[in-house]
Amino acid sequence: MSDHPVLHVKGRVLVGPDDVRDELWIVGGRISYERPGGARDLRTVEGWALPGLVDAHCHVGLDAHGPVPAEVSEKQALTDRDAGTLLVRDAGSPSDTRWIDDRDDLPKIIRAGRHIARTRRYIRNYAHEIEPEDLVAYVAREARRGDGWVKLVGDWLDRGTGDLSACWPREAARAAIAEAHRLGARVTAHCFAEDSLRDLVEAGIDCIEHATGLTEDTVPLFAERGVAIVPTLVNIATFPRLAAGGEAKFPQWSAHMRRLHERRYDTVRAAYDAGIPVYVGTDAGGSLAHGLVAAEVAELVTAGIPPVEALSATTWGARRWLGRPGLDEGAPADLVVYEGDPRADVRVLAAPRRVVLNGRIVG
Repeated sequence: MSDHPVLHVKGRVLVGPDDVRDELWIVGGRISYERPGGARDLRTVEGWALPGLVDAHCHVGLDAHGPVPAEVSEKQALTDRDAGTLLVRDAGSPSDTRWIDDRDDLPKIIRAGRHIARTRRYIRNYAHEIEPEDLVAYVAREARRGDGWVKLVGDWLDRGTGDLSACWPREAARAAIAEAHRLGARVTAHCFAEDSLRDLVEAGIDCIEHATGLTEDTVPLFAERGVAIVPTLVNIATFPRLAAGGEAKFPQWSAHMRRLHERRYDTVRAAYDAGIPVYVGTDAGGSLAHGLVAAEVAELVTAGIPPVEALSATTWGARRWLGRPGLDEGAPADLVVYEGDPRADVRVLAAPRRVVLNGRIVG
């Protein structure tokens, strides 16, 4: 576009973890590695450049009580953008946020439609709450509404047993996942506990959110099937507070949540060591603040994932998994520039020097 300034990004451009170049140019909002001739309105940005960060579990248009007005959704998206998150996989929202697609200054969103949960087995005002006989129909509906993903609630507190338990019979899950795949969508599921995981993976699911219930029995199954996880460790950090709040009424659930929290780092490291794909997600937008992507990358490192792999989980690898370009020739110029090398210390992600979205400096 003619109204885009030409930007010259120089210093160290991390096209990949080992593909480091000295400069790139942004012409007409797109990336070029060839110096343009006769450039006008030229601006230079210096530092360490990365593809725009990915938050693969985020909720724009949602707060602790349900859907929010457009102006609140806008603030959420701007908070993520200013933290360097330029690509969001929205893992379930009751709000229509398609208007964001028309804004060049807001992150790009890959939507999973609205959560699909069992009746009275999820947070009020969040999900379609249905019974198993309707699961295929609702998965088909959300597959058509989303951007290639569908989100199930795989387990939740069962007030009858007083603990977490699986929400969907195995055959209902299998039929629903098959229908999503037929329609070209991948399926992910919220899962805290252990007992829903084997059925969902053997039913063909593509990803599990949180995955705190992984055990030595299910880790090999995930690895064999190539099922990804998005651990959302900044959210799992809230488990002790949640457990304390529910202890009087649901002591078994509270104790379970504490155990899942205590072993969270060991769980993530075991998954990574087994070859399970791990990606960055914050779970922002429910009760958690937006803009926490840097904190989640740091949590993955604390769990024992090598810094470059944790970085890839929010950059090169995450974009490849979601089918979106990085710093490729001709790709939309979505990138973040930092003072130092994020491969050496992921904490630099907390302080972007410049944020460039669709070829324009926006932060």
